[in-house]
Amino acid sequence: MTRRVFTPARAGIHVFLFGAALFFLLPLYVMLTTSFKGMDEIRAGSILALPVAWTFEPWRQAWSEVCTGAACEGVRAGFWNSVAITVPGTVLPILVGAVNGYALSFWRPRGANLLFGVLLAGAFIPVQVMIYPLVRLLAGAGIFGSLPAIVLVHLIFGMPVMTLLFRNYYASLPQELFHAARIDGGGFWRIFIHVMLPLSLPIAVVAAIMQITGVWNDYILGLVFAGRDNLPMTVQLNNVINTTTGTRLYNVNMAATILTALVPLAIYFFSGRWFVRGIAAGAVKG
Repeated sequence: MTRRVFTPARAGIHVFLFGAALFFLLPLYVMLTTSFKGMDEIRAGSILALPVAWTFEPWRQAWSEVCTGAACEGVRAGFWNSVAITVPGTVLPILVGAVNGYALSFWRPRGANLLFGVLLAGAFIPVQVMIYPLVRLLAGAGIFGSLPAIVLVHLIFGMPVMTLLFRNYYASLPQELFHAARIDGGGFWRIFIHVMLPLSLPIAVVAAIMQITGVWNDYILGLVFAGRDNLPMTVQLNNVINTTTGTRLYNVNMAATILTALVPLAIYFFSGRWFVRGIAAGAVKG
């Protein structure tokens, strides 16, 4: 068994990693401790001090009482709006991206490379450039400011990256699998459903993590396209934080911020190793 030798280089790596972890975890620590303090303790104490009297009242207010505009019902409604947007806004782009990547990798229709280049270029177009044309298009279709509108927008903006991920992943699979399925009489959809989809779990997890966090953390698209009745949690959080009337409740603001970020944090915490496996299994191969 090889014994690891402690060297200055290894010590430097550990110091750097510790400093990086501290840099990213310190704001989260401050947010957590502040969210469990009363306002009197926040005004009188140190920002890094642990709460003297722990209280869950700020969390209750953030969830069900804080004003997010004209209504004072907390960020609870925004949470369920975000769930209603994120679920179809994740499933549909992944399915469309998987079909596109499968077609571009194995069937290669005429102009496939050109189509892939156009899709790839779409991933680098700034969102702000497309907002006004999409507003006019969705308004003309009569769905602007609705749940289908915001889901469709996330499908449009998510499809290029999803196609890129699945196309590169399928390109790394042995071509013999496809040829054997074709010899057995498999068609486009039969091969996709029975051969490709069962092999797609690693990259599907990567795609789901990327799409869920992107849709959940989105602000500008939800503000423009979701409509007043479907505002996501991020938009309601902005209304909470930027409220200028009365006393600014830092503990409630911190609790609302953590509640908003809880889903992406949980996904990365529990699915981090799946993300690494998916990347290693071919997500960056081409």
